[in-house]
Amino acid sequence: MDLQLKNSLLEFMKEKAYNPLSAQELADIFDIHPSERAMFFNMLDEMEQDGYIYKTKKNKYGLPSKMNLFVGRLLTHQRGYGFVISTEEGIEDLFIPANCMNGALHNDKVIARIIQIPEEGKRAEGEIIRIIERATKTVVGTFEKSKNFGFVVPDNKRFGMDIYIPKDLSMNAQDGYKVVCEITQWPKKGRNPEGKIIEILGKKDEKGVDILSIIRQHDLPEEFPIKVLAEVDRIDENIPNEEIKRRLDLRDKVIFTIDGADAKDLDDAVSIDILENGNYKLGVHIADVTHYVKENSKLDKEALKRGTSVYLVDRVIPMLPKKLSNGVCSLNPNVDRLTLSIFMEIDKSGNVVDYDIAETVINSKARMVYTDVSDILEKEDKELIEKYKELVPHFKNMEKLAKILMERRYKRGAVDFDFPEAKIILDKNGNVEDVVKYERRIANKIIEEFMLISNETIAEHFYWLSIPFVYRVHETPHIEKMENFNKFISAFGYFIKGDLENIQPKSLQILLEEVKGKKEERAISTIMLRSLKQARYSPECIGHFGLAAKYYSHFTSPIRRYPDLQIHRIIKEFLNKKLSDSRIQSLKGIVAYSSEQSSLRERAAEDAERDVEDLKKAEYMAGKIGEEFEGVVSSVTSFGIFIELDNTIEGLIRLSSLDDDYYIFDADNYVLRGENTKKTYTIGDIVKVKVSKVNVEFKEIEFSIVQD
Repeated sequence: MDLQLKNSLLEFMKEKAYNPLSAQELADIFDIHPSERAMFFNMLDEMEQDGYIYKTKKNKYGLPSKMNLFVGRLLTHQRGYGFVISTEEGIEDLFIPANCMNGALHNDKVIARIIQIPEEGKRAEGEIIRIIERATKTVVGTFEKSKNFGFVVPDNKRFGMDIYIPKDLSMNAQDGYKVVCEITQWPKKGRNPEGKIIEILGKKDEKGVDILSIIRQHDLPEEFPIKVLAEVDRIDENIPNEEIKRRLDLRDKVIFTIDGADAKDLDDAVSIDILENGNYKLGVHIADVTHYVKENSKLDKEALKRGTSVYLVDRVIPMLPKKLSNGVCSLNPNVDRLTLSIFMEIDKSGNVVDYDIAETVINSKARMVYTDVSDILEKEDKELIEKYKELVPHFKNMEKLAKILMERRYKRGAVDFDFPEAKIILDKNGNVEDVVKYERRIANKIIEEFMLISNETIAEHFYWLSIPFVYRVHETPHIEKMENFNKFISAFGYFIKGDLENIQPKSLQILLEEVKGKKEERAISTIMLRSLKQARYSPECIGHFGLAAKYYSHFTSPIRRYPDLQIHRIIKEFLNKKLSDSRIQSLKGIVAYSSEQSSLRERAAEDAERDVEDLKKAEYMAGKIGEEFEGVVSSVTSFGIFIELDNTIEGLIRLSSLDDDYYIFDADNYVLRGENTKKTYTIGDIVKVKVSKVNVEFKEIEFSIVQD
């Protein structure tokens, strides 16, 4: 049964007058031929299993949302409760109490029944009634051995329960070893899950086991399957003349890449010209990965499974094998490369007045790094200016254009958070040598602006063509979150301007400007960020709140992000007039699935990157016990205060260690207040601390206050 019928069925069920109908009644209404009814009933079963429709006890079908039901992903907290996050726009998360999980685990796709409607100041509550799809098949943890059986204590505290391992399924794992176990029986109410050991990673304090555990925990596939590598081996690295002839040849044009010094997968190059009318002609040239990664090939399926490249501190787990990611697709200097280019004519106000998209071939003239280009533009480094004298005028024109684009985004209301990122420096043995702030200098900002304008232009173009597409969306924050945030900032004498129910990004940008340089800047920026939703991929173009953009996509990194690769395929099919009606219908399902899968893998990659970074920071601070630092209060909780040092490392001062008074947590204002002294700790306060304890395994750093 085709996708068109599925979509028609869903639209029919969305109608106000619709009441649940049986499979037979639906077949009659949709005039399904008797010979095709078995297939139609199978399609209904599939849609029900996937959570698109729900079958009642009387075997009648309808939409879950019309039956007081809620479909989404379950995000659990280590304390046992969780939230079901809906994929539908504008629907607030559903709270699930710990006793209503019914065997569901973190990241499972579930159906929940709403058991308590939202009241003022409280969100709706629900109970899990069905698990549509299990997210976790394997669990990484520490094996605890007893005489006749064992348990795996999961590393991921969100998992919430130990896994029982029968003795004959333990692979003779030793007590205290890190292992990977496969779940053989899912948890039921009051009963732990059961599993079997499938891999022993090694002693938990053995070198390399820590990062290997994180890789396994987040299900990051290190090795490519043999069949995928065999497919890659057959790829011809030479570009046939016929392919060059059918493309726009840009090999004589001044085009170059600007990336980090250690980047090997160079997927974007840039060019710039000044037109006779004074406008800029910006060229952004992106690696044509889809020329080599064909739809539904083993390579394509593996890339979709991975979703993204993962950048850990000491290694990269690429989305595509190195022959492609660092080789034939990477826009390395002085070699011919196939690209998909967008040329934008941009006026002096930053408006794109004309653009063109084309399949191209380029030959990059230089592999520039951010620090060198920034030193040329910010410090006028004479040696570098001489070395790159032919490119310097291009850098200067790019800087002018980037500043125009920044100003345009600012006027539009884009919200820019300036939270520092960490750069972890390792020695030749893989040990942490230093942790410093990562600098975002002018060259970084130039490339950032050029990628943003390309992504916007591409998204808008395909939105108006009404072709199925993968968009990058960031929804408007929920009113409840904004009301709580407004209440918080009122303690500092601020308020959000405008209508909270229809909040505009400009209102938040104005607030960030107001608090800039003030003591409370950190507090307000932090809580504002927590009040916003997470960006995700979607087949629906609903805009990007943070960028204040009506249309946005990810087009510029197909070597390392699957959504970019997916839309390159659609762009090229459109350019070559290959988008038939049947292809457009099939693309609807393709973009829906790749959006959800890419969002999931992006979260897993972010979690893994953060875990490895936290681990390396803890390793670094383990050698600093007893040393004193100045830091800023980054978060206040009921159990203590988090302090962030200048190098971005964060540690906890436990409430129990604040022994100069009895402190009470004011949750509304994120303040700890001494009962007798009235001394307060709030986000943004500067404090002096001493490193008192580090637990590398749990990635925990503890500080104590150094009293003046």
